[in-house]
Formats: sequence, structure tokens, C-alpha cells
Amino acid sequence: MQRRNFIKTAGVLAAVPALATKPVVDNRTSTGAGEKEIYECRIYTLNGEGDTLDAFFKETLIPAYSRQGVTVGVFKPYKPEEEAQRYLLFIYPNIATCLKTKNAVWDDRTFRNAAQAFFDATAPQPAYSKFETILSEAFDKIPVHRQPGKERTLFEFRVYQSPNEEANKRKVKMFNADEIAIFDQTGVNSVLYGDILAGPRQPALMYLTWYKDEPTRNEAWKQFGNHPDWKRISKLPEYAHTATNNKSTLLSPLAYSQL
Repeated sequence: MQRRNFIKTAGVLAAVPALATKPVVDNRTSTGAGEKEIYECRIYTLNGEGDTLDAFFKETLIPAYSRQGVTVGVFKPYKPEEEAQRYLLFIYPNIATCLKTKNAVWDDRTFRNAAQAFFDATAPQPAYSKFETILSEAFDKIPVHRQPGKERTLFEFRVYQSPNEEANKRKVKMFNADEIAIFDQTGVNSVLYGDILAGPRQPALMYLTWYKDEPTRNEAWKQFGNHPDWKRISKLPEYAHTATNNKSTLLSPLAYSQL
């Protein structure tokens, strides 16, 4: 199913037209010309330490998604004093895979047999109180995610909320045209960028970056803030009031994460 058919059916507004910039070469290949990845971010609020849920993710859920060709990153809050959570980031190669995967996993007899013990144990004693979902589509500039380096210990997950839909489209354009290129020059290491289609905060966009450690991250953002191109574009009237709420969350990858 092509994305234009999905949007027509679902009644979702069309995304900003592709810019005339040359896409960055990534370490994965899209499954078809013009396809962009779809990102599903689930944020679980845990009951307890999360050991039971981690075992389920590692041994049962992620293998089932892997059989469908889906990459899954798993993270926890970087600072131990923060609320006990798990971030799962599902990377679908295209919208068709996103639409079919949930049913395909549920129909996977290997998954169902392996998962039943977890379902039985956590029905009376839930491993998590809830999870919220953010669904987004990759930016034109980076239609396929970039795999982080093996030295990564810190990720940063950001959500930029805009005052209205038009402002959100201008902020996406700002990233595609200029901002991601400045990130590349200053050590803000991109993993992925998504224009949010559904989630608790809209209109908005999200992105994920990685770093060797916290001092490296702080130095990269210092260089970004001082970069002459950032100072130039941040003052352009066409980008004024594009993101009025910026939430940053620092994350650590779990040992079984595929990112």
C-alpha cells in the first residue's frame, strides 16, 4: 500500500512536499523507491523494576517483530532517579509493514506460545500501569534511520510541539533544509526524525540522537548553539514561532536493544 492511498483512506493531512535536497546516504536500504520509514514509540510506565517486562521484550516480543523485518530499540531513563519507564522504538520499513505487523505478530504461533506465561502472570499483577504511543513518519532528509555507533551510551529523545499545523510544517522544513546538516557538523549524531501522525502531543515532531557520553553530548550542543549557520537560520522570519514547546529526555540503551 502506497502512503498516498493510506492518507486518502485515513483522512490524514498530506505531509510537506519533498525538498530538493539530496538525501543522506544511510546504512540501510529502503524497500522501495520513495518509501520512508514509520516509527512507533511506546512509552511504558512500569510497576516495579521492570525485570519481568525486560525478559518478555528480549526473549519473546522483539524476536517476533524481528521475524516481520522490524527493528526495535529499547531504552530506559538515563538518570536513575527519574520515573521507571521503558521506551520501545519500532522501526517499520514502510507504512504497509506497519499496518500488517501487529496482526502478523498476534497470529505468530511461536510468539503466542512463548508469550502466554507472561500474559497469565501479569494479568493479576500487571508489569506496567500503561503505555502511550507516538506514531510518526520519517523526514525527507533522512527517510531511513542511521544506526548509532557501538560506543553509544546516551540517547536523546526530543519532541517539538508547534502552535499549529502550519508552524509544524515549517519546523519540519527547517530540519530538512538546514538543521540536520548543522547537527552532522557539530556531533549531534542523528538516528531518526519523525513527523508525528498520532500521539498525545500534536502538532509535533520527534527525533532521536546519540552520543558517546554526557560530556560529549553537552559539547556537541554547545558547538551547535555557536554554529554560524544556526545563528543565521534561527533568526529567519520563515522559521519564527515554529516550535513553542521542546521536551528533551535522556535515555540509556538496554543491552538487548537493536539500536
